[in-house]
Amino acid sequence: MLQKLRHLLFICSLSLIASASFASAETPEQIIRAASKDVLEIIQKNEKDAAKTRDLVDQRLSPLADYQRMTSLAVGRYWKSATPAQQEALSKEFRTMMVRTYLSALTLYKNAQINIKGTRAGNDDEEQTIRTEVTLPNQKPIPLDFSFEKVGSSWKVYDITVEGISFINNHRNQFGAVIRKDGIDGLIKNMAEKNNNSRPNK
Repeated sequence: MLQKLRHLLFICSLSLIASASFASAETPEQIIRAASKDVLEIIQKNEKDAAKTRDLVDQRLSPLADYQRMTSLAVGRYWKSATPAQQEALSKEFRTMMVRTYLSALTLYKNAQINIKGTRAGNDDEEQTIRTEVTLPNQKPIPLDFSFEKVGSSWKVYDITVEGISFINNHRNQFGAVIRKDGIDGLIKNMAEKNNNSRPNK
């Protein structure tokens, strides 16, 4: 149950920052602050139309996350051995996976609140981690960290950590097991099947 909650919190947290505008002047902290209110409206307005919500979330997430870096980190050492076509397919399915999981979690977070606790510098000026806590009714606050990198003039998320557990590291273990058994094409097929089986009807 705790594992499921962590995974759903990751998706919820992406949605919290997905609806912010991404002007180059905005800092990661400003992005999170601006969107924590907006996302509640998104959930309330679209929760009964899964297909529409899927498309809306995909549009909102597109300018937010560095999908290629996220996927390469999740695939780990196998990324370099993948062909450009395989890398593109992996990134596509990874992106769809995040949106798919978000849709399954929508109704659980109507009353969630996110409180910013501070900013931690990264390895250089191009990276920052925003420390937050997510508050849910009748539950203890849950630590949630957003790792941002600066890409051009915009800040983008490349990892999220819930209670000290990295979303990227968690999936690296899962993906590695599939690749060792079925190869990179096997992972692509595995992700595509799960995405297609969970796709909402138009």
